Parts: sequence; structure tokens; C-alpha cells
Amino acid sequence: MIAAPRSVRRTAPLGRPVRLTLIAGTAVLGTVLTACTGASASDPDKGSGKGGAAAPASEARISVNLRGSQAAPGSPVKVTLGSGKLKTVTVSAKGGEALTGRISADGRTWTSDRPAAPGTTYGVEARNTEGGSAEAGFTTAAADKVNKLTLAPGKNTTVGIAQPLSIVFDNPVKDRAAVERALKVTTSNNTEGSWGWLQDYSGKDRVDWRPKEYWKSGTKVTLDADLNGIDSGPSGGWFVRDYRTTFTIGADQVVEAHPPRHRLALKRDGKTVMDVPMSAGTPGGEKASWRGTAVLMSKEGTINMRSETVGLGDAYDKMVDSSMRLTWSGMYAHAAPWNAAYFGVANHSSGCVGMSDANAAALYRQVRVGDPFEISGADAKGTVAEGNGYGAWNVSWSDWQAKSAL
Repeated sequence: MIAAPRSVRRTAPLGRPVRLTLIAGTAVLGTVLTACTGASASDPDKGSGKGGAAAPASEARISVNLRGSQAAPGSPVKVTLGSGKLKTVTVSAKGGEALTGRISADGRTWTSDRPAAPGTTYGVEARNTEGGSAEAGFTTAAADKVNKLTLAPGKNTTVGIAQPLSIVFDNPVKDRAAVERALKVTTSNNTEGSWGWLQDYSGKDRVDWRPKEYWKSGTKVTLDADLNGIDSGPSGGWFVRDYRTTFTIGADQVVEAHPPRHRLALKRDGKTVMDVPMSAGTPGGEKASWRGTAVLMSKEGTINMRSETVGLGDAYDKMVDSSMRLTWSGMYAHAAPWNAAYFGVANHSSGCVGMSDANAAALYRQVRVGDPFEISGADAKGTVAEGNGYGAWNVSWSDWQAKSAL
């Protein structure tokens, strides 16, 4: 049953009266824009009939594609005008930012740039070019499951030239293209880069953005992850918020570790500032080191290292100083004074890159998270994988681009 119309008197631009009529009903989101031209103060009879009566109103019906208290989230909001042209449309979210959008070329339809988010109440206000206006509202259904994420690097940090943008998702992401479209990377110097999907060492879905080549020192990077309202797919759940992080690229420095020569060098701006003896992993088995480019993940200081955590039985249980994590699987660069007899002579560790206390401390002070450790030599147990820390640099650029969902 259609309810009787309610008339509301409003004021149009230039002081012309506007009659707004709202039609409510169960089958139609009942919003009607009506406008009529009234008499002006200088010519009270202009535009009127006998006795100054207003001319008949010209009505224009508008509809919104979402309605009610359990509207489906995940699609853009669409406001359509039956006749005439829209001037402005505002779709505001209770407790959040308004949705931006665009009016079509014919002026009949406004469509939001982003989808409606779950569990959100929206207010719609539309104005036409004749000065009429109407309001409507709806609430989307709450998410039955929520997906969250972990971002690296941290906000407002300074990182090394090999640090990727890395996002690990709590739940599986099936609609990777929809998620990737919502991720916007902006750099201060138009750095070329690409997203690539992979499996994190934890087994979770992950997407990294790496440049084609190492970052240039001083580059400023911003990620806007406009994910609110995106459905990550079956068993993944909805994203219910946006994310943003910014960081800056620090000094151009690279650590070169060469197990066959038992040496480690730190180079800054192409110049060697440190060159020290070391001992890497024992060749020929599980105690060998990884090769390839590993990225410094964290500087952990003094930590307890236990062999059973990396599948090496009861080989060691030590407090280790100047610990610099290179992979999730447990490869570090660190101080190893118990192995001093092998520094510069032989590789005799359980997989890590060991140095003297003084040399490890000096390296620890100078490196930063995101610096690349380029580990060369054929005698290794394999190449650092993309998900074992930040191993994307061990994938060719064309192969990395192919990992993008777009």
C-alpha cells in the first residue's frame, strides 16, 4: 500500500519556493523531487495563473539501488533520477567519510566510486538542477566474517633499499583482483613496481609490492589500502576498514656475504665501509646457509637461539648478541664468538652468518631493516624463497609481474 504524500516547503535558490514530496512505500524507495517556479518579489504575477497561483509542479522520481535495514554490501551506491538532471548527490556514512561518486553524462544517474561497506548506515541527499532536493537512507547488513591484515613496513619508518610493501591476510583471499585494485601505491619519484601474490611462510595469503630495482635512497612511499566494503571471497570474509602506511627509503647500502671466501662486506653508495671475516653454514646438508638476496627483517639484539625450533635437534641452546633476522626459517647474521677459529677460514655454523662480537656489533649499528644481504656461492641448501622473509628479489622481474592478479 502506498502512503499518502507529505508536503514539505523548502526554499530554492534565488528565493523561489520549492515543494518537496516524499512518497513512502514497501516496493519502492519512495523519494520524489518536485520543484515549481513561484513569483518573484519584483513581479508577483509572473509565472502564475489567475490570482497569482503557482504553476503546476514538474515531478521527478529518484531511486536508490540499496534500501532497507539489511541492504547487501559490496556494490556501489547508485542514485537514479526519473527525469531532469542531477546537480549534486551526497552519500554520507554514519561515523565515517562520505562516498565520492560521479554523475553520468546524461545527468540521470550518480554512482559511487567505492562499494557500500557492511554494517554501515548511509544517508542519501540528491539535488536536481531545478533546485529540488530529496533524502533517503539505508543500512547494510553486518559482515558475517571479517578479514584483517598485517602491514609492513610500519608507519612513518625509514627502511632499506630492498624493503617491499608486504601485506599478510588473516583469512584466505579468493578475489585477489578486487583486493589488488583497492591497493594504491604512490611514490615521490614514480618508482616502477608491481604487486605479486604468494604464500607467506606462515601459510597465509600475502601480497607484496616491490620495485623493479632497488629503491632510490630518499624515496617517499605511501600505500592507501581502500579495502572497506571489499569481499575477499568464500571463507575469507569482508574488509571493514581502510589502511594507510607511509615510509621513507634510507641510505643506499648493501651487505655482501660470500661464504666461499668467508668474508662479509657492507657497501654504502657503492663504497666498502666494512669488510670482515665470517663463518657461514656448514655445507652439504641442513646446516648450510641459504643463498640469494635476503632482506633484513628485524634487528633483535640479544636473543635465545635453540636448535629444536629450526629442526636441528639439540645441537645448540645459546644467548646470541647482535642478532639480525634474515629469514622466517631462522637464518640470522649475528655474533658467534664460540666459532672464532673458523672466521675467514671455513664455514662451520648451523646455517647463520657468524662474526666476532666487535664486527657483529659494528654491522648491527649500521644496518637498518630493509637492507639487502646478497649471499653468493653455489654451496648452499637453496635460494631464499619469496615467502621466507622477503625473497621477492630472487624472482625475475617478468616472473614477479606475472604474480599480479591484474
